[in-house]
Amino acid sequence: MLRKSLLPALLLTGARLATAQDSTIPELPPLAGDEAGIVDSVNPPAIPPSGQPAIPQWLCETTPALPPASPFAGPFLERPKLTGNWLGTRDQLAQQGIAIDVYSTQFYQGVTSGGINEEFEYAGRFDYLVNVDGEKAGLMKGSFFTLHGETRYGDTINPDTGAIMPANVGMLFPRPTGTVTALTGVKYTQFLSENLAVFGGKLNLLDELKQPYATGRGVDAFMNTGLALPVVVARTAPYSTLGAGFAVLENFEPVFTFLMLDTNNTPTTSGFESFFSNGVTFMSMVNRPIEIFGLPGHQGIGGTYSTGTYNDLNPTPYYNPGVGFGIATGTIQGSWSMFYMADQALYVDPNNSKRSWGLFGNLGLADNGPSPVQWSGYVGLGGSSPMVSRQLDTFGVGYFYVGYSDPVQTLAPKLLPVGNDQGVEMFYNVAVTPWFRLTPDLQILGPARERTLPPNVRDIDTAVVFGLRAKIDF
Repeated sequence: MLRKSLLPALLLTGARLATAQDSTIPELPPLAGDEAGIVDSVNPPAIPPSGQPAIPQWLCETTPALPPASPFAGPFLERPKLTGNWLGTRDQLAQQGIAIDVYSTQFYQGVTSGGINEEFEYAGRFDYLVNVDGEKAGLMKGSFFTLHGETRYGDTINPDTGAIMPANVGMLFPRPTGTVTALTGVKYTQFLSENLAVFGGKLNLLDELKQPYATGRGVDAFMNTGLALPVVVARTAPYSTLGAGFAVLENFEPVFTFLMLDTNNTPTTSGFESFFSNGVTFMSMVNRPIEIFGLPGHQGIGGTYSTGTYNDLNPTPYYNPGVGFGIATGTIQGSWSMFYMADQALYVDPNNSKRSWGLFGNLGLADNGPSPVQWSGYVGLGGSSPMVSRQLDTFGVGYFYVGYSDPVQTLAPKLLPVGNDQGVEMFYNVAVTPWFRLTPDLQILGPARERTLPPNVRDIDTAVVFGLRAKIDF
């Protein structure tokens, strides 16, 4: 079973084009009336008076071939997309190597107890994806184009939990506030052989930072940022930026990936206006597929190094370590991170290899400033629902811990004491229909911030966060 792992997924985000299913070939009946299906060559069938051999009637009848079924068709409650086949347009586009996907995700989430403010907020986002198979589109063989557009709107409870790690990573992009639409990913991939591919363009890193059973952008799996990515890379890895790289593949699965990225985060601009103005980030990962007791898994190690100049409290695309401080510190040149990631299936459906569930984990380390995170880790269990009757459902339960660097913790210890973030998240993703998913989500967070301003007014207690997520695939 081929699955995405962390950074090597960069090379596997080419067009996922739906193809027409092959029509089933009926089994032929036995020849010459032989019920066992074996023709007696010693005593062949008798020749009729006409002098012509006997021909079974079924061979004389021509059955017209049925057109292949569209992967987008089907009854309203059973089709994979809400809007179906667009009167055949989706099939026509697929034949030309073009796949278009649009989905919306809406969140109603609140702090039910603890934290800074006990309130609920509503927010949502749209994602627009276009994948092009260059060869089918009449372009170069082995070429693929991937585009990702995003819209976000509404308000979130991210500032209300008392944690530095946002409880809703899906609402951080393209920008963490307001109503914003942007093209955050425009990537070109060219396979030079079955074992080597190069890519470049405007890269959406959260699309690439994926791990089986975990991570993602908060629309399908975990919502908390501490479980959405190895957060030690947050200082050095922009969310959307210009870059290029290559990957070495083995059995069509990337085992080594290397990238060179602009350090500037430019989700709402082209990126050329600040092209490499603050140095460059190098990112690489070795990732190996490993089977234990015949079950698939991955183990890998990766790292980043940036030549950029940073302030200890400069906001990152994934969270703002300086929320509440408003005090500037000196700048430092250079920042690094390294991490280990692993996943291991515990169960694979014998009738459907795409259905599995298992363990996942991550452990990362970074410099003690300018990276706001010195170390982090998470561990959990997730994947397809263990209930066989719920083929499309998924679930997850995970624990994360984020240890902040000394500059973050000691900047204002009396005014706003800062410890470390930790938390548990649980969700169950219900496939109401193939195109509509409803997910109840529960988070219990031990926030890094210990009290609000002014001091001693009220301690920030453990926050209990409940959310309801609805995703519609158009």
